[in-house]
Formats: sequence, structure tokens, C-alpha cells
Amino acid sequence: MMPFRKPTSRFRPCVAALLGLVLTLSGCSDSETWQGKDISSLMPDLEFALTGSAGEPVTEADSAGQIRLLFFGFTSCPDVCPTTLTALSKAINQMPETLQDRVTTLFVSVDPDRDTPERIASYVDFFGENIIGLTGGEPALRDLTKRYRTTFGYDEPDADGNYQVSHSAAVYVFDGAGNARLLFRPGLTPKMMSEDLTALASEG
Repeated sequence: MMPFRKPTSRFRPCVAALLGLVLTLSGCSDSETWQGKDISSLMPDLEFALTGSAGEPVTEADSAGQIRLLFFGFTSCPDVCPTTLTALSKAINQMPETLQDRVTTLFVSVDPDRDTPERIASYVDFFGENIIGLTGGEPALRDLTKRYRTTFGYDEPDADGNYQVSHSAAVYVFDGAGNARLLFRPGLTPKMMSEDLTALASEG
């Protein structure tokens, strides 16, 4: 039986925060060389302390040197999460083979009540090898999403205790040094994202 979640009124603040993120980033100008939104110097470096899909502590240092694709979601997500993770997998597979291993996807579940490490492990296995499933306590998740100017919220549970989770559909892209570089928003094709990832992986 799914755990019952108390009704919450955080949905509207969540929408407002997500709108704020869009408005903030809309002021940046896209570089001609990037398909995604250039967020260099607009977001803090990659930093987190979460729990991996084997129940182990994981930080950004564990994937240092890799291009990291940070995406917030949950395993019961009916559309945005599987669509986004599938697109990211396709984008990585379209990169030159010699560069594909330089990219790691970080899937952070913001539904810790339902998404156990075991459940997350089973979920991310569908989307390729270079993907790390993560979660944490709600306070830690709140701090992390706030760090990147977004948030999440829980809808009111139905009679069976099931509920949806509102979250950003954006993907944050960090380079090998952990610097925030790009924001992939809905609408970018795998080919477009692949071009950006190839360019980043080829730097230096």
C-alpha cells in the first residue's frame, strides 16, 4: 500500500517558483554555439549530498570529471520523466562513441516517501548505463532544488493514497569541473542536445 501523504497547498508556490526560474533565465542570451540556454555564471556549481540507488552516500565528487545532467523527477511520473530521460539517453547515444562515457545523468527523485533506493535503481536501469539514481530526505531535496532556483510540490492524495508530484522539466548541464553551463528545456531534440554535449565533452 502506498504511504498516505497529507494534503498540501504547496502546488501554487511551486508553479510560481518555476515561473520565476523561467523569467530569470529568459534574460540570458543564448550563445550562437549552444542549442540549450547558456547559464554560465548564473547558477552555482554542482554540489549535493544524497543517497544512491544502493543506499550509499553520493556527492558530486563521485562523478568528478564527468559532464553531469541533473534532472529532478519521480518514478511514478506518467510522462515528463520517462520522456526526458529517454531523450537524454538518445542524445548521449548520438554522440561520438569515444565521448559517450564522459556524460553521466543524475536523476534525483523528489518523492522520497515512495521512491526507495531499490525502486529508483530498477527505474533508472531502463534508461541506459550512465545514469545515477539519487534521493534524500525532503529537507535536503528542498535545499538542493532551491540552490538551482526551482522547487517541487505534492498534489492532494486520491482515495487510494496516490498523488502526483509537480517539478521542473528542465535539465541542468554541468561540465567536468562542476560548473553550470547549460539548461536543456522541453522542446530540444535529442540531436540538438547531443550537439551541445559533444561540444562540452570536446572542450580541453
